[in-house]
Amino acid sequence: VELVESGGGLVQPGGSLRLSCEASKFHFSLYKMNWYRQAPGKEREFVAMISRSGDSTYYDDSVQDRFTISRDNAKNTVALQMNNLNPTDTGVYYCNVRVYGTNYWGQGTQVTVSS
Repeated sequence: VELVESGGGLVQPGGSLRLSCEASKFHFSLYKMNWYRQAPGKEREFVAMISRSGDSTYYDDSVQDRFTISRDNAKNTVALQMNNLNPTDTGVYYCNVRVYGTNYWGQGTQVTVSS
């Protein structure tokens, strides 16, 4: 399993970013995909989930109505559109998949929300 995130950066409060995760070496369309994040000094926390087909999504309350998760099973990618960002969204964002009971993570992409 390989997961490679991209798209992070520095953005002002109220701004937007789109993260992307390229997946390989597993049958992508058979697994639900997740985004997690880890703020400095805090534990990694769940952000969003998308079902195998993409017709079902679930979000943490803190990002509901601001973030949108999506996937393209033809391209083996999962994205996270983040709008109306605020400083509490700062952290390293990770793509995640659980395959045969094992959690796999990408290297993460840094998102910093600051004026």
